[in-house]
Amino acid sequence: MSSAALGRFYEDGEVVVHQGDVGDSLFVVQDGLVEILVEEDGSEVVLRTAGRNEVLGEMAIFEHLPRSATIRARGRARILTLDKRNFLRRINEDPSLAFRMIETMSHRVRELSHEVVELQAALAGHGSPAEVVEH
Repeated sequence: MSSAALGRFYEDGEVVVHQGDVGDSLFVVQDGLVEILVEEDGSEVVLRTAGRNEVLGEMAIFEHLPRSATIRARGRARILTLDKRNFLRRINEDPSLAFRMIETMSHRVRELSHEVVELQAALAGHGSPAEVVEH
């Protein structure tokens, strides 16, 4: 999903999208790093860091719901914003893009499922999530 140098530059700490915003586009990290975080009760929890060529916010293309997380630049980052209409046009031009998107989403679901199992084991008294993985 490379689109040359069309993206916008975000400076360190600058927010690309806020949790709770209406979602109508996805983002491609063209250069740099961003962090994906959830804000709750006045505190922030960083879910993960994303880098070059990663696609973020794709759920908004499929569901017209508020953003579930905030995306913030970590250092200087160039981010391409792609709205639903342009995304669908790109899929029409390159159908393998749809497969890659599903592949990415599937990988994320698998990672989250693994994390849930680790957390359940830790809460059940089997040690910390890191210790559970070693057993």
